[in-house]
Amino acid sequence: MKYAPGKGSSSPFPEVIVGQQQLLLLVLGIVIVGIAVVAGITAFSEGKTKADRDAAAADAMRIVSDVQAWKLKPGAYGGGANGTTSFAGVSFMALGISPNSGTQYKTSSGCFSLAGTSSASTITVYQTDCTTTIATVVVTGTTTQEIAWSFAAS
Repeated sequence: MKYAPGKGSSSPFPEVIVGQQQLLLLVLGIVIVGIAVVAGITAFSEGKTKADRDAAAADAMRIVSDVQAWKLKPGAYGGGANGTTSFAGVSFMALGISPNSGTQYKTSSGCFSLAGTSSASTITVYQTDCTTTIATVVVTGTTTQEIAWSFAAS
């Protein structure tokens, strides 16, 4: 629409105003899409972190189960049921798990260390970097009541 003086048009630049409105809507649309993308990335990142922690806890629970099974297995068969309550002989090798380095066992979801004493077995759960602690599990017997979890602050 071209400006023609005296033809009833109230503005000498109607094309400019329409162009500004379109540009404003375009910028507003880009900002909204940008905010949605950032929110989506943040939600995905938080979900992935939680999924990694849950997978590490599931692996730790499998190790806890293996420790309890080792404790119930007679000593003649390589187990820890030797008439005492000691967990001193427990190790990844005794459980049939090959440690990746020294006393640590690493999976795709985390690293685990295992230590046995005369009264308990302690499993420390780390993130995949093998330094940041996720949780500590203390096993003092062969029932579910004898498993104590303590989670590190996230």
